[in-house]
Amino acid sequence: MKNQVTNKSNITIPQTAFDWYDEYAHGDINRRTFMTRLSSLSIAGLSLGVLTSSLIPDYAKAEQVSFNDPDIHATYAEFDSPKGYGKGGGYLVVPKGLEKSVPAVLVVHENRGLNPYVKDVARRIAKAGMIAFAPDALFSLGGYPGNDDEGRKMQRSLERSKIEQDFMAAAKWLKSHEKTTDKLGVVGFCFGGYISNLLAASMPNDIDAAVPYYGTPAKGELQAKVKGPIQIHFAELDKRVNASWPEYESVLKANNAKYEAHIYAKAQHGFHNDSTSRYSPENAELAWSRTLSFFKQHLG
Repeated sequence: MKNQVTNKSNITIPQTAFDWYDEYAHGDINRRTFMTRLSSLSIAGLSLGVLTSSLIPDYAKAEQVSFNDPDIHATYAEFDSPKGYGKGGGYLVVPKGLEKSVPAVLVVHENRGLNPYVKDVARRIAKAGMIAFAPDALFSLGGYPGNDDEGRKMQRSLERSKIEQDFMAAAKWLKSHEKTTDKLGVVGFCFGGYISNLLAASMPNDIDAAVPYYGTPAKGELQAKVKGPIQIHFAELDKRVNASWPEYESVLKANNAKYEAHIYAKAQHGFHNDSTSRYSPENAELAWSRTLSFFKQHLG
């Protein structure tokens, strides 16, 4: 079978299955349709159960920095969001032993709430010496429910404009936090990549460095407000998101915006997420090293 990908467990998965998972994860098809399509694949040595477990996140794998790591302190915090859902909340991770203020980074989850993978990303940032705050778009509904299917359903039930306002309020709150400097970055994945692009466009004087991973740009005329610096990460096999890039890049060039873009060979949408077979270790490590270097350069 053509266009197969071998994951870190040496399970060979056809590209078609990844494409179907992308449709399922973004709400274009429901779970029944996704499972029906998977069951139609004839793959030697792979049962439907093995294939499904390889594609659907296993968050037990997504812990690179423990919540009780001695170098960090993780807790939860709330903030006011008068233009959003009134009150927001999220996961705040601070390096231990701070003797001076440090830069901060807003971490934005995918389209299903604040799952364990994104919380781990926040811990990685704190481990690197910055304050990280990962808001949960589902806070007004009680927070991430513990499974992605329900999380996606909950997030779709919310007004997109109010979610956006919640993240803008979170950025303002984080930038004014008593332990942070006046430098603020944002990093996000998928939906969070879109939010990162949106904040770079709608809050150019507040966001000092934006790093969207495989996210679509802000809508329409907002794109022309992006000043940068912005570092954008794409997966080569992510046709859906990549289709938006040529036009967005032309706008960034016309803006004289400070930007850099990286496309990772043979990578899937979600390649940084280490809880699924889409994870590409070498690409993820390279992208993350670039991300931290970018923040160090522009946030101090």
